[in-house]
Amino acid sequence: MKKKIDLLNLLRIKEFGAAVGIGVFFAIFSFLSNRFISVDNLMNTLTMAAELGIIAIGVSMLMISGEFDLSVGAVFAVVPMVFAIMVNHKIDEYLALVAGLTIAVGVGIVNGLVTLKTGIPSFITTLGMMMFWRGILLAVTGGFPIILSRRIKMLDYLGGRVTGGLRYSAIWFIVLALVFWFVLERTRYGNWTFATGGNLGAARALGIPTQRVKIMNFVISSLLAGFAGLTTFARFKIVDPTLGQELELEAIASAVMGGTLLTGGYGSVFGALIGAVMISMVRNGLVLAGAPAYWYRAFIGVILIVAAVINARIRKKVAG
Repeated sequence: MKKKIDLLNLLRIKEFGAAVGIGVFFAIFSFLSNRFISVDNLMNTLTMAAELGIIAIGVSMLMISGEFDLSVGAVFAVVPMVFAIMVNHKIDEYLALVAGLTIAVGVGIVNGLVTLKTGIPSFITTLGMMMFWRGILLAVTGGFPIILSRRIKMLDYLGGRVTGGLRYSAIWFIVLALVFWFVLERTRYGNWTFATGGNLGAARALGIPTQRVKIMNFVISSLLAGFAGLTTFARFKIVDPTLGQELELEAIASAVMGGTLLTGGYGSVFGALIGAVMISMVRNGLVLAGAPAYWYRAFIGVILIVAAVINARIRKKVAG
């Protein structure tokens, strides 16, 4: 009886399944390649996880409130593109930063308003927004990449090196995860988010401003996607119209692997963090193991399905 109670307590930890997955993949890839556990490779994995995970945090918040955002990959490219174009035209870098992030906020607001005012699914709204911005990117750039024409010190604090292989993007990732964990788990707004995604009708009956909550989470999702794009741009100093393609699917996969339900009302910011690390670990581990590049997609697809099934089973068992 005690063992059963202990198991249920473990299953109630939203990140439990993802943490087990991290341990399993770490053991497998450490066995397949000695280089996997090197400090340089672990820092490289953390950097990739940070750029994906910052997006996954916002996507997870939005999914918990019952909506999706497929435009984050496009926003990931739009914000650094706006920044690069403005800086290359001798406009102040801080003004360029504000302009890029303001566009991200605007995309989030439009996604939220169109979804809620028209009643169409957010899947369709954000898919259309993604296609719109991809078209704009191609039209503005002609399909060619944009390279930053001068050194910007500010970018060092977005994606530059802190020490050794550790980059500022990883620091931002951890800080943002802590901030949004606190918001989701320890504030009234977090309770509103869970209630909105769990039972919309009951949340409205309790006086929760469900529309405001959803719009705010659309904004958070889009804003974090734009910020993540800047951290990547800070690392490479180049941006092209294809940047971030399919990143929206990896962000959703990170959230699901971390315990967030596709139906809303249940999830975790730390789970999204662990899911992003897991995806980056698989990507890195397969490369070091000498596996063909296309195996990565196959692995992630299988892991995503298994994670979704396990999460649903765990949620059902815990709920009784």
